[in-house]
Amino acid sequence: MTDVRGEPSTKLPPRVRLPEVDVPGGTMVTLPGRGATYVTDTPGPTPDAPPIVLLHALTTTGLLTWFPSIPTLAKRFRVITLDQRWHGRGIKSDEFSLRDCADDAVALLDVLGIEKAMFAGFSMGSLVAQRVWRQHPSRVGGLVLCASTDVFQKRPSERLFHNGVDRLVSRIPGFGSPRRAARVHATQVRPADDISRWALSEFRSTSPIAVSKAVGVIGRHHTRPWIHQIDVPTAVVVPLRDRAIPPARQMAMAQRIPGATLHTVDAGHSCCVMDADKFVPVLAQACSEVLARWRDNW
Repeated sequence: MTDVRGEPSTKLPPRVRLPEVDVPGGTMVTLPGRGATYVTDTPGPTPDAPPIVLLHALTTTGLLTWFPSIPTLAKRFRVITLDQRWHGRGIKSDEFSLRDCADDAVALLDVLGIEKAMFAGFSMGSLVAQRVWRQHPSRVGGLVLCASTDVFQKRPSERLFHNGVDRLVSRIPGFGSPRRAARVHATQVRPADDISRWALSEFRSTSPIAVSKAVGVIGRHHTRPWIHQIDVPTAVVVPLRDRAIPPARQMAMAQRIPGATLHTVDAGHSCCVMDADKFVPVLAQACSEVLARWRDNW
């Protein structure tokens, strides 16, 4: 996003209005043997409130995807976010994989002393959430999969896009500057002072090279052979105007998960932020239904 002089813009387009909510502060947390990542941990209404780990979308950060949802969810849950690998202030590693992202999320549970949690993911985060269940089923109390799918590259255009990006960036070493996020955040304004400038800084903290390489990895996501084995309470939230992942594909995935409930939002793929007034109530309802079923199984 640039201004008329071609310089980076410091403002969002006038038509974009971000939610004015309290954005929690966080801290860097070391995951033993894995690396350090930026974590927020918002207390729930009681000390024993059920924990929910929120997994963010591609190109964003834990807070940028979920800041509109945290105040509402914190009325019932202990709400945890983390920056995933190569994103924001997440772990900097030689390679990026959804499997590693899933292991990171469970490693964070270990550090926080949490035995079991609900996991909610948006887009890329929902793919990671599926893998959390696959790799660590005993640590998952329930799943909320938003803007999700169990397979990519069904259409020729999707194969062309993901494979083309993958080939284009495969020979570029690394993931961009490892100091990028720290440099961006060093000059970041507080959300309370200017939510738009803060959001742009969060967005810019992830390297375009990292995003491009992650696109190739995401294109290989394929959980259809085992997604029917998911045995924890699950809700699927579908943005009905999603142009990134066809809503019909999201609904078909929901039908393959035993007992999954379906929740729809009349909005597009960026609804977690750009249409938060529509998304957050639906997300809260989905999480509440999963929690009720999780508690029934305690």
